[in-house]
Amino acid sequence: MLIPVAIGLSIGLATVAVTIATRPAAFRITRSVVLTAPVEALFRHVNDFHLWQHWSPFVKLDPNMKVSFEGAAQGVGAVYHWSGNNKAGAGRMAITDSAENRRVAIELSFSKPMKAQNTAEFSFEPVSGGTRVTWAMTGNNNFVGKAFALIMDTDKMVGGSFEEGLNNLGVAASTKRSLAG
Repeated sequence: MLIPVAIGLSIGLATVAVTIATRPAAFRITRSVVLTAPVEALFRHVNDFHLWQHWSPFVKLDPNMKVSFEGAAQGVGAVYHWSGNNKAGAGRMAITDSAENRRVAIELSFSKPMKAQNTAEFSFEPVSGGTRVTWAMTGNNNFVGKAFALIMDTDKMVGGSFEEGLNNLGVAASTKRSLAG
C-alpha cells in the first residue's frame, strides 16, 4: 500500500516541479495613470528618494522602517537603502538613468524576504489633461519566484501597489509644499 502512495506522491511532486521549472522567468508589471499635477513636480518626486516618503505605498508597510541615503542627492547615483519588518523587507534602490521630466530608471536589489534583482522605470508623457505616468518593473523569477507566482497573482498584488503609489504621487506632487521644494 505504501509503494503506490509513494509512487503517486513522487509523480505529483515531479509534475509540480516540471510545471514550475517550465514557467517563463521574465516578468513585467506595469501601471499607467494620467495625473493633473505638473510634470516637473511628478518627476521631482520620483527622481529624489527623499520625497518617496510622501507617496510610496511601500513606506507605510513598516512605520519603523530604517532608511538611509547615499550618493547623489537626486538623479543618477542617488541610492536608497531600507530595512523593515517582514512586509517591507530589505534592500537597495539606485537611480541608474534620469532624463529630466521624461524618465527615471532604478536598479532594485531586494535582500529580504527573498533575494531578487529587478529594474523599475517611471516614464512621464504630456497628454491632454495632464501627464501620463507609467510605473513598470521587470525582472526574472528564480524557481521559488515562479512557484510563488503560481499561487499568488503577483501582477495584481504588485500592480495594485503601483496604482496606489501613482495616485499618491499625483496628490503629493500637487501640494503647494511639494511644489515649493
